Amino acid sequence: MRSLDAARAVCEHFHPGLIKELKEIPYATREHPGSPVIDLFRIHSGVGLLIPQKYGGHGATPLEALRTQLALGAESPSLVAAVSMHHFTAAMLYSLAVNAGRLTGAQTELLHRIVPEQQVMGSGWAEGRTAQNILTPGVSARPVQGGYLLSGSKKPCSLSRSMSLLTASIAIHGDEGVPELALALVPADAPGLSVHPFWGNDLLAGAESDEVRLEDVFVPADMVVRAGADDPQRLDDLQTAGFVWFELLISAGYAGGAAALVEQVLERERGSVQERAALAVDLEAALALLEGVARAIGPEPGDEESVARVLVARYAVQNALPGIASRALELLGGLDFISGSAHALAAAAVRALAFHPPSRGAAAEPLLRYFDGGPLVLA
Repeated sequence: MRSLDAARAVCEHFHPGLIKELKEIPYATREHPGSPVIDLFRIHSGVGLLIPQKYGGHGATPLEALRTQLALGAESPSLVAAVSMHHFTAAMLYSLAVNAGRLTGAQTELLHRIVPEQQVMGSGWAEGRTAQNILTPGVSARPVQGGYLLSGSKKPCSLSRSMSLLTASIAIHGDEGVPELALALVPADAPGLSVHPFWGNDLLAGAESDEVRLEDVFVPADMVVRAGADDPQRLDDLQTAGFVWFELLISAGYAGGAAALVEQVLERERGSVQERAALAVDLEAALALLEGVARAIGPEPGDEESVARVLVARYAVQNALPGIASRALELLGGLDFISGSAHALAAAAVRALAFHPPSRGAAAEPLLRYFDGGPLVLA
């Protein structure tokens, strides 16, 4: 299928051999706890997709990143669900270094090690709890001598068992009583950081989406990025940009799962010509929506228009994918269903897009207000 072939070519450019190795692993193994897909992602230079070339990464454009996610989603929903967290974190974190130029020497040195050492970054952001900030900190930080003690938890936290580094938005509680937004860089082996079972669904079980707890985890002051009095909104804007990246990449990943099913229908010539064409048109329409957003994204997509645009595309795609996957399964037929569970599992997995924040219900009133000319304030 043309759109998937184009996506696979982009993925092969950035991660040579990755798709081939994924295909050699049975689908059930790819999606099972302890799956090797995250290790393969790391082996094939996956961590650098959105990291600037200055730091050893690929510096992919939004459209290239979308197509890479689409190709990987066709092979492993667990993989794209997990690495979407790494990628949006990378896009946000490296923007601090490249565009703001205000990281400490220790922070910059750490960023230079991510690609050479293929360090996967987990994300401790409280997605979906939104007000003026798109992401509200779920981890508190108490100032102590030389740094901060972090307490809180993130559940689910994808990449929880493979990450080398946890990046977490934190609320620093000082004497003034008003928490200050900041960003902490926490080694995965830091004392007080622990991982606990949380994910109970067989679908997406390879994403390592368990609970990460922080219990008085010490982080040195030079590993905490504070907003600063000179630019107090800087971290707010970056979180908003990261939100846009995440919504785009996670939607593309699930679309890849549906695209793989449609591809099978077309290759096997299942159903009538009209049925196949209608199915392909509906899929391509969903992909075109996502590509339109990707083409419109600037280097820091933190404005209201970008947020609204990506949410509109995400919800439209979310509406379309279950029907596309269901029709594809029906056209593939009963014998295909009987012979193995991979296609049925892939069809079920695309529904998980609905469970990523913000929920459609939570965004309904803010979007209506925005469409009517008001500000976009998610809550």
